[in-house]
Amino acid sequence: MIGSIRYACILIALVACGPSVGTHNGNGDDGTDGGTQQQACTPGATQACYTGASATQGVGPCTGGTQTCDSGGNWGVCAGEVVPTGEVCGNSVDDNCNGMVDEDADADGDGFTTCGGDCCDATTDGCGDPKLVNPGAFEAPGNMVDDDCDGMVDNAVAATCDSGLTSNSNTAMDYAKAMELCQTATVNDKKWGVISARFTLPSGTGSPNVNQRAIRPVFGGTTVRAGSSFVVLSTGNAAAPNQTNPPYVAFQSGNAVGTTSGMPTDWLAAHNNTLPNAPGCPAPTGGTTANDPIMLELKIRTPSNAKSFSLSTNFMSAEYPEWVCSAYNDFFVVLLDSAWNGSPANPTDKSLAIYKSPQNQTYPVGVNLAYGNTGLFTDCKNGDTGCAAGSVAGTISTCTGTGGLTGTGMDVANPSGLPGYCGSNNLSGGGTGWLVTSGNVKGGEIITLRIAIWDTSDGILDSLSFIDNFTWSVDASTPGTVIF
Repeated sequence: MIGSIRYACILIALVACGPSVGTHNGNGDDGTDGGTQQQACTPGATQACYTGASATQGVGPCTGGTQTCDSGGNWGVCAGEVVPTGEVCGNSVDDNCNGMVDEDADADGDGFTTCGGDCCDATTDGCGDPKLVNPGAFEAPGNMVDDDCDGMVDNAVAATCDSGLTSNSNTAMDYAKAMELCQTATVNDKKWGVISARFTLPSGTGSPNVNQRAIRPVFGGTTVRAGSSFVVLSTGNAAAPNQTNPPYVAFQSGNAVGTTSGMPTDWLAAHNNTLPNAPGCPAPTGGTTANDPIMLELKIRTPSNAKSFSLSTNFMSAEYPEWVCSAYNDFFVVLLDSAWNGSPANPTDKSLAIYKSPQNQTYPVGVNLAYGNTGLFTDCKNGDTGCAAGSVAGTISTCTGTGGLTGTGMDVANPSGLPGYCGSNNLSGGGTGWLVTSGNVKGGEIITLRIAIWDTSDGILDSLSFIDNFTWSVDASTPGTVIF
């Protein structure tokens, strides 16, 4: 009966080697104390400079250079300097400027030898923590360290690999690029990067419908968090109105793709084979079958100096507001397999797409997250929720506006006076807005990241997830999901 009423309603509607010379303004103010910005230099003036570790200047080939003050009163690049590079064995040159020639050592035990490119193998090289500096590290911005031993300090490469990607690309690695994961690696090398990427069903086998994924520069009122594009995964078609490849299909009526899958078995086993749910909401009626599912699986070697990562996530659903706190709790999961054993610990069920309320209640990211004013549904209209038969009635007041829904297809207004709709809370859907999802990792390990979305209990009223701005950090995080 609930199913027929539901269908009828649808018909109605990241400290080591640092520079020895800073840039000063001539008054002893290096510009980092929050004081008034002053001109750094007199245009045309020159000064000696060296951006390598101070202990290496004058050792081997390492020598200083000259900076010239530009017309804007700022010191230019350090021209003519030679800074340490990885030791190249057999060339009779002290490339890393540590006083030894052609030595091949791994004094810090980080798995990288001096001849293998390790520019900071011991504290005598002028490093604070040599184990965190090697060719397997990522360049942590702003720490004044040549983390990745490429001869340059704080030269974090801009994530430009996500421009010009085909919206309906069949290459899973392109979707990693759309998240700013630009570097690739192999199982046998030591550098960090994406080793493999594939689309599959949440069970780990089978193939999702190709229309359920897209790479978009914009999705209606939702814009990128980094780079030029982001990943869109959908239980229907991954398109907003007027977008193509794939084409748009209305989310409220839904696009029952017709595929089904088991849910991730390890995640389910951690919950005694019962789906987790928002407290106070009905259990799903469809068992543990995922309807219209899609999953992006990434295997990644982590940087040697990384302790955590974060990514921007956003969830929207046409189940909002009518079916909030119902059996139709569409799921979005981000599952992490990692050897991290530090503190804070990663969730025992591996799920990072979770929110913990001030009352320590844990909610999985899904449409039932809108029940009880948890605060994580913000792109929506305030008012009644759960007004469809079989749902738990409630209200929401945490919506901050509908700008993020504009042009997405979730902003289409349904007739407010018809049965099954929630009065003036009558848009086709609602969403969380951009969130930040984080997890902890062990440096240098190979992790598996599984990002999936599916319809629960049926295959209609579609949901979306957006993923962008993957970022490494040298600090451990509090695993889970928070408001951006």
